[in-house]
Amino acid sequence: MYYPEELVEEVRARNDIVDVISGYVSLKKKGSNYWGCCPFHNEKTPSFSVSSNKQMYYCFGCHASGNVYTFLMKYENDTFPEAIKILADRAGVKLPEVEETPEQKKKAGKRMRLLEVNKEAAKYFYYMLRDPRGEVGMRYLTGRKLTDETMHHFGLGYAGKNGEQVVQYLRKKGFTDEEIKDSGLAMFSEQRGLRSQFWNRVMFPIQDINHRVIGFGGRVMGDGEPKYLNSPETMIFDKRRNLYGLNFARTARTGNIILCEGYMDVIAMHQAGFTQAVASLGTAFTVEQANLLHRYAENILLAYDSDGAGTKAALRGIGILREAGLTGKVINMRPYKDPDEFIKNLGKEAFQERIDQAENSFYFEIRILSEQYDQSDPEQRTKFHREIAQKLCEFSEDLERENYLQAIAEKYMIRPDDLRKMVIGYASQMGIARPIPRPRSGVQNKSDPSESGRKSQRLLITWIGDDPSLYTIVRKYISLEDFTEELYRKVAEKMFAELDNGQFQPAGIISMFEDEEEQRQAAELFHTTLPELSTKQERERAFHDILVSVKRNSYQYYMAQLGTDVNAVKKAVEGKKALEELQRARISLE
Repeated sequence: MYYPEELVEEVRARNDIVDVISGYVSLKKKGSNYWGCCPFHNEKTPSFSVSSNKQMYYCFGCHASGNVYTFLMKYENDTFPEAIKILADRAGVKLPEVEETPEQKKKAGKRMRLLEVNKEAAKYFYYMLRDPRGEVGMRYLTGRKLTDETMHHFGLGYAGKNGEQVVQYLRKKGFTDEEIKDSGLAMFSEQRGLRSQFWNRVMFPIQDINHRVIGFGGRVMGDGEPKYLNSPETMIFDKRRNLYGLNFARTARTGNIILCEGYMDVIAMHQAGFTQAVASLGTAFTVEQANLLHRYAENILLAYDSDGAGTKAALRGIGILREAGLTGKVINMRPYKDPDEFIKNLGKEAFQERIDQAENSFYFEIRILSEQYDQSDPEQRTKFHREIAQKLCEFSEDLERENYLQAIAEKYMIRPDDLRKMVIGYASQMGIARPIPRPRSGVQNKSDPSESGRKSQRLLITWIGDDPSLYTIVRKYISLEDFTEELYRKVAEKMFAELDNGQFQPAGIISMFEDEEEQRQAAELFHTTLPELSTKQERERAFHDILVSVKRNSYQYYMAQLGTDVNAVKKAVEGKKALEELQRARISLE
């Protein structure tokens, strides 16, 4: 699908990248940029930068980078046409009807067909549960105290006694064997042909936030294994990026979301009125799911099982929530195992009290930690204090760390000064307080001269991107031919042309490239780490060094081309003369 460059730029310009990314990542302003924990890799210290001026993002940890389009494409796994449609709708821009390529039509058509397969399968399972053949499933669900209204609300169903019935049903509905297999509803074997893995199971349709069925979970009736079976990953189902029940929970307007372990917990809680409950999909809680939750709530309440496995999962979930900038609390389920058992035995009012009394996640971590040590043994108690000190080092903000230090010291009867000294000691060992040395000009790399040349080009592009007024100086000494890397030259060519016209916007340059890796590299050019310079003289000296480095690299590059490029002699001669002139020049940054 092709959209004119002017329209692509209009849609991008009308979607502020800070506003868009704030819907996925918790951002805080620091200096001229906004910072948060990267949604594309696990991290505890925010290294994900979003620039309002450049309309670009960049992660200094994993180097993910780009503009508002590439963010949606990477985060949501959208195609470019899907991303531009989402952003156009968001900004109220009407897109023209444009012709899709055959490949795009095929891919979009396949996605729609797989959604249709799942929709029809959900209808089939729903019917089977209410048929005499689904009596075993209905008996199980009514035994779990679910009402007809709840079963209808979640579209619960039952898979027949064998895996052939749903395949035959879908074939009659006009779906091909390939479509049925690609939907994740069936697998092919030489012995049995195409057969569904879902049989003799109560079925839980998994829906995306738009209520479209994208997969299924099935609970076996009887003693079969596995107890719960989920759809495999497909074109439309990514279990790491979806949550069961979120299509309902996102409109709950409760100010929090309750995260629990299983389908039945979610359903029981919704039936009791706690419609903000969700669950992960047959996998451990993920960073992607945390970022998804961040769109709808700041406060996440963990309602995991009260056994050892549940405690371990809660501890892991707390870390992920913290990395995503979310506030986590833990609901105490004891003396019952899970929310379903708790509500059935004590009722929704008692569960609401547990919500109100939910434990601060850090207190929960320290309490669980304390249970591993004999507090009456001085050696064990000292080890426990060391563990606390290390945990406190996880707080990157000094004030937050100090507040927790004082609270924990009081709770566990530790002298605050002693605990503080221990924290400082571990912080030093972990390198938290260690300054990062950096060359003043930012271009030195004695071990690899060619990389030094490339880096000087990256630095120059970043300097101009940060301060376009520098272009009036750059164009006196630097030409497009001085960018010896092809991708760098393409970026510089577009940048120089836009600067000449007074309409420079770094984010728009990314859209020139179709290849994802080229988009990443182009975006990275505007986020090279610049030297920390405190005075005007230091800035002028560093900028002059970068210009000289770019010019010297260009001269050396064309000298190396002598004998293979007929124009190399002329370029080398001109380059040497320009280099000597630049070395004598005095750069003034007014």
